Amino acid sequence: MPNAALHDRIGKEASAALIEALRRHAEPLPPPERVDAFGASFDRFGDARVVLLGEATHGTSEFYRARAAITRRLVERHGFTIVAVEADWPDAAQIDDYVRHQAPRPRRGDSFVRFPTWMWRNVEVLEFADWMRGHNASLDEDCRASFHGLDVYSLSESIHAVLAYLDTVDPEAAGNARRRYGCLTPWQDEPAHYGRAVVHGGRPSCEDRAVAQLHELLTHRLEYLHGDGEAWFDAVQNARIVRAAERYYRAMYRSSTESWNLRDRHMFETLQALLTHRGDGAKAVVWAHNSHVGNAAATAMGWQGEFNIGELCRMAYGEEAVSIGFGTDTGTVAAASDWGADMQIKTVRSARADSYEHAFRSTGLARTLTDWRRKPNLAGLLREPCSSAP
Repeated sequence: MPNAALHDRIGKEASAALIEALRRHAEPLPPPERVDAFGASFDRFGDARVVLLGEATHGTSEFYRARAAITRRLVERHGFTIVAVEADWPDAAQIDDYVRHQAPRPRRGDSFVRFPTWMWRNVEVLEFADWMRGHNASLDEDCRASFHGLDVYSLSESIHAVLAYLDTVDPEAAGNARRRYGCLTPWQDEPAHYGRAVVHGGRPSCEDRAVAQLHELLTHRLEYLHGDGEAWFDAVQNARIVRAAERYYRAMYRSSTESWNLRDRHMFETLQALLTHRGDGAKAVVWAHNSHVGNAAATAMGWQGEFNIGELCRMAYGEEAVSIGFGTDTGTVAAASDWGADMQIKTVRSARADSYEHAFRSTGLARTLTDWRRKPNLAGLLREPCSSAP
């Protein structure tokens, strides 16, 4: 038999074996609208420290409803108190203030404008926020579940948040902060222009000033903590974002790998800060795209030098970190043809024949959970490069 034909036959046999194994181990799930029954299928992950919930596309209603059902179960039954999402910290703070019955934090402009409006300003997130607010209503403040953004893009709002905090607690320090951030404020509405000016225009960077301001807040932590620990933590996180955003917008013009890694490292460090802030035993649910919550080391991302929050969580927490990816290759999605363009309803493309997504769909099962922990044979099949299905 010619080598090409032999290789093709072996590939088809391997694909058939994979599909059969996936079919055998798949556990049927009810619709996510049956919140309690759907969430109960994920009780097995209740002992984790971090549960990362993915999505194959940002604009898919079913993914949001599924994540909400799982998260509700983990919060209600298993003591999770942190919901951390792929959004900017000051934007998510508006939801956090609402769900924890807090006074609104000051803002400079509109919220949720960096990401497409349908990504977080949608009915599924509103319904979940309403549920969190109701869940928290009868709990002590320290026990309430919180909602936070992990991302790095909020340069303008984060500068404003730091200055607003210092204006309240230490006006002299606020003046110093304004002088430091004055290097960045001309660019705060178009921070990508700052990165281009530094990398290609020879403009001095503002890195030292952003670092100095964060250091100043940390140096005075004992003094500021006597007032309002939550407000100080919020200000420090915003100062960390200013430092990270300054680096990110420069990295954009040097390397896509460098900027990706900087962003995911910041998201991971924000998650760690939240876990530390909430105290011993704190547990978190993360909502982000599959490309962030999976293990980058097992994909082409890792092969080209990229890491992600899922990989960093696995390294830090071992089996106490659980990543759950979501996939489909049918239906419609809210999307746009270009960043910032108008929303359209688009048809999801079918999965490639040489992808794992296609293998899962080839089982013929509509809605399932496949848990390959402690299943070495299945895990072994899933570690191999995927061949075309028969």
